[in-house]
Amino acid sequence: MSNNLEHNFVTELERHQNIVHKVCRIYTSNKDQHNDLFQEITIQLWKAYPKFRGDSKFSTWMYRVALNTAITLYRKSKRRVKTQDYESVIFKISSEDYDDTEEEQLKLMYKAIKQLSDIEKALIFLYLEDKNYKEIAQTIGITEVNARVKMNRIKTKLRKILNP
Repeated sequence: MSNNLEHNFVTELERHQNIVHKVCRIYTSNKDQHNDLFQEITIQLWKAYPKFRGDSKFSTWMYRVALNTAITLYRKSKRRVKTQDYESVIFKISSEDYDDTEEEQLKLMYKAIKQLSDIEKALIFLYLEDKNYKEIAQTIGITEVNARVKMNRIKTKLRKILNP
């Protein structure tokens, strides 16, 4: 692949890497799993990058690839995404250390979110990222009305989890 394509990808990934960290935080329960998922999402982003047409913002496309990768890898089904050796990738990405310090409310929120289904996790994640329903629907691949209905049900479910 061209150096320009590689440079553009690395620049965008470094600028938006917190998106991947947040997805990893929701779908994993320890640092090793977090790092493995971060690596796998990065590989999937790199593989898909030449097909990125720019019809949406890079960050929206990144959310979609990251969420789809996380859901595919951590679902209980037998489907698995083929991985490749991270060291064999031509480019090197500088990564900031992920700050694992949390406040008690954040811990409770993550604990509650982990009880949701994979799709519900993706929806609440995008909602917490201040994405509007149109962006959520586009990222997840559902209708805007469906996104609103599902989000209302998730909010009710989370209230019951947090306030039994």
